[in-house]
Amino acid sequence: MFQSLVDVVSGSSWSYAVVFAVAALDAFFPLVPSETVAITAGVIAGAGDLSLGLVIAAAAGGAILGDNISFFLGHTVGDRVVKRFFRGESSLKRLQWAERQLDERGGYLIVVARFVPGGRTATTFTAGFLHTFAWRRFIRWDVLAGIAWGSYCGLLGFLGGKSFEEQPWKGLLVAFAIAAAVTVTVEVVRLHRRHRSA
Repeated sequence: MFQSLVDVVSGSSWSYAVVFAVAALDAFFPLVPSETVAITAGVIAGAGDLSLGLVIAAAAGGAILGDNISFFLGHTVGDRVVKRFFRGESSLKRLQWAERQLDERGGYLIVVARFVPGGRTATTFTAGFLHTFAWRRFIRWDVLAGIAWGSYCGLLGFLGGKSFEEQPWKGLLVAFAIAAAVTVTVEVVRLHRRHRSA
């Protein structure tokens, strides 16, 4: 499996385009493994075959572009999606809750959701749909989120690759374990806060 990831994100210059495209696509189509690709590129950068700075820039740039596509999809087709899938009273209450949360903690949610696969899509789409969250406010927080996420993935892979230069697959496993732990921690804290405020 590691070798197939390395083949996709090889040491060639088009690897940055792959990282960018996968990070962008994952933001509005959450079945694409953007963390996996960005961390793998970081591991390869740790071995000296890619530039860490360009890996981070590609991951962050793709994430920001994808988040903005999701935001504008929410803005343009969100009404139709809501009318089709959020008909019941409990669904409408969840949307009202999401609107309140974005109003109160919007920037914080944009940044934290970037680290939760699937959560980033729901948050950016909802921010666009609700119309109360202006794009100028969204883009400021989203740039911060994209840079933080790109740096996190790239550096995580890079440090893992440097630590296990002779066996980079071990570095990739360690990096994935840390990424999974961060994602679980973010979700646990989010759920804990949600229960306290309910």
